[in-house]
Amino acid sequence: MSVELITKEDLETFRRLLLNDIKLLLSAKPDDNKTWLRCSDVRRMLKISTGTVQNLRVSGKLKSQKVGGIHFYKLTDVENMISGKNK
Repeated sequence: MSVELITKEDLETFRRLLLNDIKLLLSAKPDDNKTWLRCSDVRRMLKISTGTVQNLRVSGKLKSQKVGGIHFYKLTDVENMISGKNK
């Protein structure tokens, strides 16, 4: 069994790298990587009511995934609906 020694300099280097990574994560905008939308997001994008979002979902014009009682919609599907590229 080999033993590896860790020095104070190693720990200081690790600390700096970790802090830099945390700063990068905190400075990133949360909406940059948003691929799934809630009903309220879809309503704002399409400027429609909650009932209209439900009608689009029920009619199959807008697909959703239900997780824990909440419907989520793919951003690409909503963007396609805005541009008129419905499947």
